Amino acid sequence: MADLNFWALRFDIIALGIFFICWFGYEHLIRLLSKRRGMLLKDLTVVRHAWMREMVIRDFKLYDSNLIGHGVNSASFFASANLILIAAIGGALFSTDVTFQYATGLGIDTSSSLLVIKLSLVILCLARGLLNFVWALRQMNYCVAAFGAIPLNVDKDTAEKFTQAASDIIDPAMSNFSQGVRGYYFSLAAGAWLFGAWPLAIASLGAVFLLGWRQANSQASRGLRRMRELLETHPYPTRTRPLYENDPLPAEEIIAMQKADKAKHSPENQ
Repeated sequence: MADLNFWALRFDIIALGIFFICWFGYEHLIRLLSKRRGMLLKDLTVVRHAWMREMVIRDFKLYDSNLIGHGVNSASFFASANLILIAAIGGALFSTDVTFQYATGLGIDTSSSLLVIKLSLVILCLARGLLNFVWALRQMNYCVAAFGAIPLNVDKDTAEKFTQAASDIIDPAMSNFSQGVRGYYFSLAAGAWLFGAWPLAIASLGAVFLLGWRQANSQASRGLRRMRELLETHPYPTRTRPLYENDPLPAEEIIAMQKADKAKHSPENQ
């Protein structure tokens, strides 16, 4: 029996090591892979930068305010959900034996001395996600202040500086939101430890595989990849809204400039 417990403990330690490697190593792996094309993380950075470029030269920024408001509402919802889950699992740690009787019916070994550690690992994943959501919320509020401070009718060089500054604020905000959502995947993987060491290891690797597939091969990632390609060939400043000239351009001149841009970026001229 002692030998059996010894090997069971060793399997738990190995599975826990796999979990932490997957949990903390995933983001570094994605950042490394995103240096090439075809990763959602890099494509989103380009799309957000293009959004900030358009936002800076847009006269009426209500559309951009609505988008930021949607992000704030989403982060608030997930942060509230994390708090509820943390409270629920924390209550299970200090509850009566009735809760453990239900857990036993699900096939969970409630007599294990590691049960508290297993539940604490789930809380740790959720708590890290909560901190990501809270930090994302604060940075989104910084975006609100930054958007409101951008002056109208700036010249091209000044617009590019404001674009870079706004991108430096919104990029980490959205990245922290994504990290918070990613925490749910690893919370589920941590919860698999309740059923044993092998479920923990398999769920950890499965979470990395699922997240990686959605980053590189999902329909959304392909759409964002195409969006990035379109944005990289789009001429800036946008010719249909000549904010950098004192007088509006005639319609005929705008059409001629658009045709010239299309001819310049056509496949025959590449």
